[in-house]
Amino acid sequence: MSHQLTLTLHDGLDARTAAIAVADAVIAGWTGRDAAAVEKHIKELEELGVKRPATTPIFYRVSAARLTCAGEIESVGEASGGEAEFVLLQHGGRLWVGTGSDHTDREVEKYGVTVSKQMCDKPIASQFWAYDEVVPHWDRLVLRSHVVEGGERKLYQEGAVSAMMHPRDLLERHSASGGHLAEGTMMFGGTLAARGGVRATKEFAFELEDPVLGRKITHAYRVRVLPILG
Repeated sequence: MSHQLTLTLHDGLDARTAAIAVADAVIAGWTGRDAAAVEKHIKELEELGVKRPATTPIFYRVSAARLTCAGEIESVGEASGGEAEFVLLQHGGRLWVGTGSDHTDREVEKYGVTVSKQMCDKPIASQFWAYDEVVPHWDRLVLRSHVVEGGERKLYQEGAVSAMMHPRDLLERHSASGGHLAEGTMMFGGTLAARGGVRATKEFAFELEDPVLGRKITHAYRVRVLPILG
């Protein structure tokens, strides 16, 4: 069963909007290129009650139906938060690049990361670039996110995608673990450290910037909090 998303695929001067069928969604975690920094972060989260991943990187599976381009999502309780990531899409025999937010329930994460990934919708921007166009200058791409706290827009994350594994290496590791980026698969590629620490976010904006070709992919969303009644 596939999930339909209306996406715009940019290939050179051509831009085509179509209903794209996504059958599988993968959230790649612990994709940092600096192994020492990854290990440090794992230990920090262990102190907060989050279990150590079985492997690094690790490839969590979530329902494709969780993917959304909407400007509002719903989440149970007030402990969920977003994190900006680059996103890979295999479609039409080609690889495409976009951006999304791996919105995650931080309380459930302490119980089980895999379960926490499935708890929340995964907002994505509707625009995608042809991978072939950006791979020559991949490490120049920049991820950025903002949150609204106390009525003020604040920078939450910012940095080059070079902090994460290159898609070529990420896909090789995915294949080695028994996976394959088949047609109709979308993969989140990892995230950056949050300024001021990871926390719940009710208003989240994120973007992927290509400073070489002078363009951005952007998206923003709000969280409608559903009450926990028992």
